[in-house]
Amino acid sequence: MKPAAPSAPFAGPFALGTLSAPDQAPFPGLVVPEGRVLDLRTALGEPVLTTRGIFERWDEELPRLRSLAADATGDAWRPLDGLRVHAPVEPRQVFQSGANYRQHVIDLEVAHRAADDPRTDEEARAEIAAVMDRRAAEDLPYVFIGLPTAITGPYDDVVLPAWAEQPDWELELAAVIAKPAYRVSVEEALRHVAGYTIANDLTDRATVFRRDMKAIGTDWLRSKNAPGFTPLGPWIVLAESIADPGDLRVTLKLNGETMQDESTKDMIFGIARLVSYASQTAQLLPGDLVLTGSPAGNGMHWGRLLRDGDVMDASIAGLGGQRTRCVAEGTAS
Repeated sequence: MKPAAPSAPFAGPFALGTLSAPDQAPFPGLVVPEGRVLDLRTALGEPVLTTRGIFERWDEELPRLRSLAADATGDAWRPLDGLRVHAPVEPRQVFQSGANYRQHVIDLEVAHRAADDPRTDEEARAEIAAVMDRRAAEDLPYVFIGLPTAITGPYDDVVLPAWAEQPDWELELAAVIAKPAYRVSVEEALRHVAGYTIANDLTDRATVFRRDMKAIGTDWLRSKNAPGFTPLGPWIVLAESIADPGDLRVTLKLNGETMQDESTKDMIFGIARLVSYASQTAQLLPGDLVLTGSPAGNGMHWGRLLRDGDVMDASIAGLGGQRTRCVAEGTAS
């Protein structure tokens, strides 16, 4: 059992998480910045309550959560020390946005250029930038589906599968859905978002594109959905506590060295547009995640992919921080 790890402060008077004591079942927790947590099963009188269950009654429960957090005293509140922090929610659906950070897309396209590409780097970058400008003008985000089984806790080890030749990091801001959303407008979209959390959407670059038939295109099942490939959390911070989710610092360090350090301002499509776009086809449900893409600075850019023993420290301003260790398959304890 892994204890709670140190976390950067989060914005607002409280956040939501999922925690457990040794040899006990996980519980939905109301967390305050002072480092204390309240078991919401007891506080709300529901022994089988989950964090997702809170989102399913979000309008009803939010005032009660505010009231509980306003008086974070008494024996029912316990310190975070010694508790394990799990992924803060178990979604039914994970919507992932690709190619949504301008500089990240440029870097990836240049890195994946064919050996016989006659363009200079500058020419390739200019062409890619023009494509992204056209996408933004036509309002066509790129959204695909991830598996909830890829999600793991924010301090858990990440097992690198033996078949993954080029495992890479992709730190992302994730929106957590509260109210069901189906065919909502951009103007309505953020009313369906309860809060935000951190996701590190790992990708095996070697299996992104099908080698057997190029016309098939990308293979996100293979490249992104191994168990544990999406460390999530630690907390869900209320949307009302984040002044501007379109301007948050996203930072990932590998073994102490900064690899990603960018603002969400570099997103091509903002959160409202992504939520609205996904909802035009699918119904988004309480507790679902909408990942917003990753900024520049992944391993392909640096020419340095993940390997056994690497430690990733990931943070987003106002949301706390993760620490995950990479372990080669077959060596995990």
